[in-house]
Amino acid sequence: MDTVVQMVAAAVDVTSFITASDASHQAFKTATLLKTLSVNSLIRGELGVGKKSLAKYILPDAAVIDASDFDELLIALESLNEIIITNLENSPNITRLIETIKENQIRVIATSKSTFSNTKIDDIFSLKFDIPPLSEREEDVEFLIEKFIKEASLLFGSDGEFSFKNFKPDLSNNASSLRRQVMISYLLQDIKDLELMDIMQNFLSNRLGSNSDYRNFLYLYEAPLIKAGLTKFKSQLQLSDKLGLNRNTLRKKIADNKDYL
Repeated sequence: MDTVVQMVAAAVDVTSFITASDASHQAFKTATLLKTLSVNSLIRGELGVGKKSLAKYILPDAAVIDASDFDELLIALESLNEIIITNLENSPNITRLIETIKENQIRVIATSKSTFSNTKIDDIFSLKFDIPPLSEREEDVEFLIEKFIKEASLLFGSDGEFSFKNFKPDLSNNASSLRRQVMISYLLQDIKDLELMDIMQNFLSNRLGSNSDYRNFLYLYEAPLIKAGLTKFKSQLQLSDKLGLNRNTLRKKIADNKDYL
């Protein structure tokens, strides 16, 4: 156990950027080098890969401003010596932004989507590097899950073990979607009946209003019941027996809920 704790500690720096995989380790090495250089850099990657964490590691005392907040950004560039600009692709006027950075000789670390491309930025960012998505950094996922479990334990005031049964990491938005998934899974694993009903009531309260709502929302009950039953009992025959349904009725319900199973 001590070895695992030490490995987790070694894989997480003060920015919470995980460096267990070769790709993230190389990105962190580049960021460490940039701490010692007075050059502007652009960090590219998908949402949730750790771009802002690395930018704050490079310039820990710099203001962080989204490129879409253009007026605020221009004011900041007139008064600051260094700045972090996030989501550079959202800037409404890249040309003016670059000109202002040059005129005021500001140290800039910026972030953008991996798909962002603009020839005008080549003059201002002498170093550009990419952070791969978590789907290409499998070693980092395990450490992130452990980190988010600890966060969930502190947030919900529980020392319960996290259940990995049927847990498939959601990496659609990298660490952002994974963190949300772990938080929800951790909360729901010990949920009480009344708490679950409260969640359902809140979900439905703003959605009810048509004459066919009972039929429209029946999938919220049937789909998870069927999915859980098929996972547990492995066959439609056993599930139909446990649910007290004949096989034809169960088949129809499976067909009706096929989009959710």
